[in-house]
Amino acid sequence: MASPSVAVVGLNHWFGSGANQRQVLVNVGLQIQPGEVVLLTGPSGCGKTTLLTLIGALRQVTAGSVRVLGEELKGSSRAQRQLLRRQIGMIFQGHNLLRCLTAEQNVQMGADLLPNLSYRVRRDQSRDWLRAVGLGDHLGKLPHDLSGGQKQRVAIARALAANPRLLLADEPTAALDSRTGREVVDLLKGLARDQGCAVLMVTHDPRILDVADRLLCMEDGQLTEANGPDAIQ
Repeated sequence: MASPSVAVVGLNHWFGSGANQRQVLVNVGLQIQPGEVVLLTGPSGCGKTTLLTLIGALRQVTAGSVRVLGEELKGSSRAQRQLLRRQIGMIFQGHNLLRCLTAEQNVQMGADLLPNLSYRVRRDQSRDWLRAVGLGDHLGKLPHDLSGGQKQRVAIARALAANPRLLLADEPTAALDSRTGREVVDLLKGLARDQGCAVLMVTHDPRILDVADRLLCMEDGQLTEANGPDAIQ
């Protein structure tokens, strides 16, 4: 059996210090296998996004073990985390698009992480991903000319263009209508199936429950297995 893409054991995390210190993750344990799609739900402020940022090597792990794509993140250096992030696709609600670049150029930033590809191949792949998320007619538009939902789709295309081994998504369908949201999650499911990419997706959207291999619920910083549409909050 292949090694898990993500293996979390005894993860604890705090914000603040002294009298203002607050524990946001409590003894979290989690495994995600290559090609598995896991949905994570729970009320706002319960620690879901914090967990994503720790797994995505965006924060320093201070208590517990987080092993991602074979790399232990506790005690890792900034350089090690930067190298690991090249293999992780991230979709966060803030889009993080570069305002001076077109939709096509923003997506190509993802394709630029792939080694040994010519500029033309990277450009063509970027255009293909934008077409896949329904933005084939918006290649040359700057972010300020796009709606919130369109920006979200550019961010999704950028993450997919890097052919990640792990994809972390925070509410990827929140700004999308039902049809586009379905198309996007089907793309993510296809990436998992065809390329063995592990997917961890935070969502409150009951319309996409059926793409999950497993559904997890977080409350007060603790993670449990969940079942059925009633788990979506």
